[in-house]
Amino acid sequence: MHDACGVVGISFNETGNNVAKSIYYALYALQHRGQEAAGISVHDGKAIRTHRGMGLVSEVFDDAQIALLRGQVGIGHVRYPTSGRSCIENSQPLLVKFKDGAIAVAHNGNLVNSCQLREQLEQAGGIFYSTSDTEVIAHLFVKELLRYDLQEAVRALMRRIVGSYSLVFLWGDTVLAVRDPLGIKPLCIGAIDSGLMVASESAAIDTLNGRLIRDVMPGELVTIRHGEMKSYQLARLPHQAHCIFEYIYFARPDSIMDGRLIYEVRVNIGANLAREHPANADTVTPIPDSGITLAVGYHQYSGISYRECLMKNRYIGRTFIMPDQSMRETAVRLKMNTIRPNIEGHKLVLVDDSIVRGTTSRRIVDMVRKAGAEKVHVRIGSPPIMAPCYLGIDMASREELIAAYKPGGGCWHSQGGSLHGLSDGTVSRGDSGREVHGGADQALGISRCYLVKG
Repeated sequence: MHDACGVVGISFNETGNNVAKSIYYALYALQHRGQEAAGISVHDGKAIRTHRGMGLVSEVFDDAQIALLRGQVGIGHVRYPTSGRSCIENSQPLLVKFKDGAIAVAHNGNLVNSCQLREQLEQAGGIFYSTSDTEVIAHLFVKELLRYDLQEAVRALMRRIVGSYSLVFLWGDTVLAVRDPLGIKPLCIGAIDSGLMVASESAAIDTLNGRLIRDVMPGELVTIRHGEMKSYQLARLPHQAHCIFEYIYFARPDSIMDGRLIYEVRVNIGANLAREHPANADTVTPIPDSGITLAVGYHQYSGISYRECLMKNRYIGRTFIMPDQSMRETAVRLKMNTIRPNIEGHKLVLVDDSIVRGTTSRRIVDMVRKAGAEKVHVRIGSPPIMAPCYLGIDMASREELIAAYKPGGGCWHSQGGSLHGLSDGTVSRGDSGREVHGGADQALGISRCYLVKG
């Protein structure tokens, strides 16, 4: 399971500042959101300059390339594909030129009506160079800019596109930030030395020694020019639908998202998991890294000792070659290995964020049992995933989802162990009884209903 991407936009109020270097560092902080491609666009006072490429941020940029991207305003992007092929043409920011100038756009999310819109634009003479829905957004926005002023152009764009989107545009010397009316994907505003910025997560603001101001509101347009901000509420819905997996898995634990520290949300989810599904065990252990904070919450509520029993290999990198079918257990051990003395003879609660296909979870449980665990109780910090997500998460098809065809969402008991996930209602309440996602479980595959229609 992978998220779509991360976006950044920065505007300095003083000339001479190298915005590209700051964007580079911010993208580094968001690298977990996308490892396939990266890019930066800056406005040098006359035109937009863009450099993008396939790979990690450190692989795409070096000092010489950063030095060439001169300017005091720019945007950046890291990508994991949810729409379009894996190729340089689909990397972002995407630059589109028109008679009044040019715009660059970076997008986190996924449109569910992209194909229909693309067909309409092609019939009207539009030419596309990529297969991503971001280029569809760019074409539509240019058309609306030629008809309306900025606010009305963005409002018209919002009426046309359906799905999840946090967008940053570079329009001349102005950064535009737009969040979809449901607020599915995150986007926040921060103050930094000599300017302002927007980013997918507040951790990027922290990296630049900045201060989080607030989140971009669902349906809001924020403009930043010469380090000064203006905002316009262009759409308002009676409810919001923040992506549940941002809270459970995708976002960094040190990020603050929609007013909540992700670390605290995950600790509370782990505590709720212990309350709903206690286990006869003597050790709580996470599946690293995503299960760590959840396991801390389970440990704190249950009083069961916390101990690391699995060690993750963090040095595999993107060059790791998956072995063939006969080597699947070796593949799991290359990524993760057991700490046998912490496992042997113990009754374990193994905590993870989610189960999609179930194949990796089974192999990890088998590894732990072979290391001598007396019992293994698996606890999952999300409800069973019953259907795929079409709003910006690269997830298995319905046929591959283990919970889609298992009674009760795939819970099982075997060899004295058990598996349970969190209930829908508990995740909705999140921390202190407050809704975490406002119904995003329906949008993101926990049920078989969707909040948006393509």
